[in-house]
Amino acid sequence: MVNPMHVNRSKELDDNLQTKNDQKDALVIARLMRDGRFSYPRILAGVEAELRNGATLRAKIQEDLNALQNRSIRWLDRFFLEFTQVFKSFGKMAYAVLEKTPLPSDINGKTPEELLFLYRQVEGMKSPQLPKAKQLVEVAESSIGVTEGLVMARFEIATLLSQIQLMQTQLEKLTAQLIELAKQMSDYDYLASVPGIGDITIVDLLSEVGSLTQYAHPRQLIKLAGLTLRENSSGQQKGQKRISKRGRRQLRALLFRVMMALIKHNPAFRALHEYYTTRANNPLRKKQSIVVLCGKLVKILHALCKKKTMFDEHQMMKDFAHFQMTA
Repeated sequence: MVNPMHVNRSKELDDNLQTKNDQKDALVIARLMRDGRFSYPRILAGVEAELRNGATLRAKIQEDLNALQNRSIRWLDRFFLEFTQVFKSFGKMAYAVLEKTPLPSDINGKTPEELLFLYRQVEGMKSPQLPKAKQLVEVAESSIGVTEGLVMARFEIATLLSQIQLMQTQLEKLTAQLIELAKQMSDYDYLASVPGIGDITIVDLLSEVGSLTQYAHPRQLIKLAGLTLRENSSGQQKGQKRISKRGRRQLRALLFRVMMALIKHNPAFRALHEYYTTRANNPLRKKQSIVVLCGKLVKILHALCKKKTMFDEHQMMKDFAHFQMTA
């Protein structure tokens, strides 16, 4: 495979023209092939291909689900603005309220105990909270929501809720199947041994890169994620180093999300982050430290899968203590 960007960048070298046609493209591609400027793409197969397709579908369903939840928030902004004062996020009780009493007029005149009786009738809602019900009664009395067109408003929120519930069910089933597929790969147990890396993270990681054992060196994975450093310097002018961002955007975003969780919950990575940001010589900014730690995480995960060994937090802390003494 010849990178299309390479073709686009090199097509003006011969004639210094922006001309584009099939004959010129073929000539440029042939010359790039002659110079060895091509790569062999790795085609995923078997479980890896299933994970890639399933993870792509899961991301699409999650995107559609977020859009439906945003539409629900827009509906609340029109008809029940005070709802978000009671429920900061959409949990089981919030959905039960929207199903049984979506409008302030449905709540007015009812006691908190009567509301709880209604909400217990919703499937999966066993113990609604009495304080929340009392808050609903209070805010519904002084609601400033729109009071016209309520018949269609009730139909709209019921439609949104049914679509959200359907997508949540599909998402749960698909996620469970993807986790089972990931467990069939030899990398799963080694990746799962790292505290802070859960099943969803493993599914997303394996769907992006396949088995980590297929890569000869972790630098290949770092480059694939677009975390390779680039620099623009000329003469005595030294430019600032930044990541190239030439690679799989989803993989790079995944590593950043995972590292944020590891810094919070994994003592070894938290200690490394504190060291990089507070060391006396060349301290890093927080984001720079996260980039460095993402690269280190890739190296660790690659080593675990290659050497078929479990993550040892105590050994990592010993290595870190030795590194501090020699730094």
